[in-house]
Amino acid sequence: MTPSRSPKGKRMPAARGVAPLMAITGAGGFIGLRMAERARERGMRVRGLDLGAEAARRAEALGFETIVGDVNDADAVHRLCVGASVVFHTAAIVDEGGDWAKFRRVNVDGTRHVASVAREAGVPRFIHLSSVMVYGFEYPRFVSEEGPLRGEGNPYCQTKIESEEALRPLHRPGSFETIVIRPGDVYGPGSVPWVVRPAELMKRGLFVLIGGGRGIMNHVHVDNLIDGIFAALDRGATGEAFNLTDGAETTFREYFTRLGALVGRKGFPSLPKPLAIAAFAAMARGARAFGRKSLAEPSAVPFVTRPHPYSIEKARSWLGYEPKVSLDDGMRQLAASLGTR
Repeated sequence: MTPSRSPKGKRMPAARGVAPLMAITGAGGFIGLRMAERARERGMRVRGLDLGAEAARRAEALGFETIVGDVNDADAVHRLCVGASVVFHTAAIVDEGGDWAKFRRVNVDGTRHVASVAREAGVPRFIHLSSVMVYGFEYPRFVSEEGPLRGEGNPYCQTKIESEEALRPLHRPGSFETIVIRPGDVYGPGSVPWVVRPAELMKRGLFVLIGGGRGIMNHVHVDNLIDGIFAALDRGATGEAFNLTDGAETTFREYFTRLGALVGRKGFPSLPKPLAIAAFAAMARGARAFGRKSLAEPSAVPFVTRPHPYSIEKARSWLGYEPKVSLDDGMRQLAASLGTR
């Protein structure tokens, strides 16, 4: 993307006397809903789009106008974007594996479609929520935004790369300015992959560590993530991509041990990586035979055995980003949300 930076502290444009409008895809999801709350705290109006009626109701219950529709539905996306000062695009398939065509339709075609409609509607800013998974599973220690990017045969990793590529030609300094955010492992109350699902498996005695839990969880608290996004908007850091994590080097063993303590579980068994892949593959075959979704898929294993932290030096130097919510703070917050002390 072509860099385009506005003066420090410049806020998003809005008509005189009218609060700026943020349009959010995936507004009823974990990140989208928290962004809606934070945007409202900043005095912004919020309009959301979500595919699921239940997710839309979650946003509506908090007072946000929400449209039920698909990211590839032209009418729904136009209604979302009209009059917006910025679009925050979070809607995506976020699974460890699955059907490639479905991933591409939502993650790639959907991103291109939402951005194109937003541009035609005159929206000046577009934030795309990508992922650090664009670097794949085997990446250099402290890999920066320069890459290398690696799909590694995984549909989530590959389509996040392709979604960024689809967005790049639409960027126009001064008229339609894009920002790509590559978050780490986003946690907080309501995070399905990093809180809800593992906590449920722990309660049922089904949770295991992979490879001793030595992999690095590059956690980022949802509020730290949103702080970084607003910093990019306020500083006009458009045409750029930013890694956002908590800047820690926390092992999965440490993170999950702390989460387990919140639900009264400790001392998780561990499986070597090859054995875990074989065991999860057998579980998945058994689940499919009975028409059920498996509790664990072999494609999930590389996600929890990643070896290194990512660099956030660009966010620190360009945006003044410093994570405010520590892991201790985050765990205290989770304890309250999970009903523990």
